[in-house]
Amino acid sequence: MAASSKRSASRKKPQRTSGNPARKPIVEAPPVTARDWIGAARLRTLPLAIAPVVIGTGAAQLVDRELHWVIALACLAVSVLLQIGVNFTNDYSDGIRGTDAQRVGPARLTASGQVNARTVLFTGLSFFALAALVGLAIVIRTGQWWMLAVGAVCIIAAWFYTGGKRPYGYFGLGEVFVFVFFGLVATLGTTWVQAFSLPQEAWLGAVAAGLFACGVLLANNLRDIEQDRAVGKRTLTVLIGKRATQILYTVFIVVPFVLSALIALLYPIAWLSLMALLAALPALVIVWMYRQPRELVVALALTSVTALAYAGALYWAFVG
Repeated sequence: MAASSKRSASRKKPQRTSGNPARKPIVEAPPVTARDWIGAARLRTLPLAIAPVVIGTGAAQLVDRELHWVIALACLAVSVLLQIGVNFTNDYSDGIRGTDAQRVGPARLTASGQVNARTVLFTGLSFFALAALVGLAIVIRTGQWWMLAVGAVCIIAAWFYTGGKRPYGYFGLGEVFVFVFFGLVATLGTTWVQAFSLPQEAWLGAVAAGLFACGVLLANNLRDIEQDRAVGKRTLTVLIGKRATQILYTVFIVVPFVLSALIALLYPIAWLSLMALLAALPALVIVWMYRQPRELVVALALTSVTALAYAGALYWAFVG
């Protein structure tokens, strides 16, 4: 009987554990790779930076048939560098605010903890600095010193999209600024520094480029609508709702093709821009019929491809 009691006590005796039982195991973030950095640059958005330069260069050649390829390439560099800078600073700003904590799309560097937030910020600001240097070279080459102010405003607008205490991207103004800077400013600026003139074709192309850029932003924000609503990020999509966003996206995609039809009355090759519908129509179907937010990543990429194909057709129409 005594032996039985000893065996029972032995079974009830707690086992020893090593270390502090209250301490949770530390899960380290996976090491950052080149693929992670490339993903943070969001290459699928770069066609939106290329398209306005292509259109603007074509419009410039309507005035001056000579291709000023050095200036054109410099304009392309500025546009692409600014776009990448925006993507990295957006990664930083949304990451430190917690906006990207439960995002649907690809993981971000800051939110995932893979890279120190200051490193991401420094990377974004470095791209802004490179864009500023190339822009300065354009100003020196063309003598258009007043454009220094335009460049400064572009960088300030790029930062305050999601940066600062009251980012305009959090108050439903993202599409307005995207239309102005990635449509009007990028296209018309490219035309001006090459031809010192702004023909009506440049204006029509600038509107089209801006609308495509707004379409990409709408698709992006539609994907993140539930998360943005939960964290208080009041994008235009959050403010107007899903159905109105789908309608507005459709308008943004369709209107450029109406404009190209008008351009085709004078430049028949512009009808080839309708070939871009091969990418635009699937994007429209996804935006209207998607069931999972992740599907909108494909719509975003297709919209960017549409913008680039459209720009190529307009360039050919202008110089052909």
